[in-house]
Amino acid sequence: MKMYVKFDFNALCKKVLDEKLKEQGLKYRLLNFGEVEFYESFTQEQHTIFKKKLEDYGIEIIESQKIALVQKIKDAIVELVFSDHIVAVKASIYISEKLKHSYGYLSNLFSEVAYTSIENFIILQKIEYAKELIINNKLNLTEIAHKLNYSSVAHLSTQFKNTTGITPSQFQKIIVKRRKEQSVGSTNKMLYE
Repeated sequence: MKMYVKFDFNALCKKVLDEKLKEQGLKYRLLNFGEVEFYESFTQEQHTIFKKKLEDYGIEIIESQKIALVQKIKDAIVELVFSDHIVAVKASIYISEKLKHSYGYLSNLFSEVAYTSIENFIILQKIEYAKELIINNKLNLTEIAHKLNYSSVAHLSTQFKNTTGITPSQFQKIIVKRRKEQSVGSTNKMLYE
């Protein structure tokens, strides 16, 4: 038997941060975009222990202001793309208003630190979300294209193929085939037990 699970990475990270901070006995408050404000200082030993506990969950403490701002850009993009409702504003406007910096500055910083453009990162996130929606069988391709602000299914298909090497329809067929194979395998397994 298989179960499909959807993750809210921001909520998950916040929960882990909250639990690990409480374990340390530190006074703090969680802010947006993975920021933590401490109300008291802590020792280098506490910092090292806390850093190690977070690394166990794939969470790292960011020491550089530039890297922190790039992470905020990534978080804003993920929030925009994975939103439950359709956001009609352009990504450049959304990001610059959210982070209160000019888009030109954010774009240059992102390229410098991440070695890719904001536009490429947005496309990657959109394709990941499209794959998730296809796997979860919630929407058809027309609805997925609309949800992700593509002008057409053809536009979605082109970016999907450029990113993954296959079309969304081919991806759907692979998912359906795997589910059938797993279903047959599960049935055969139960027959022999």
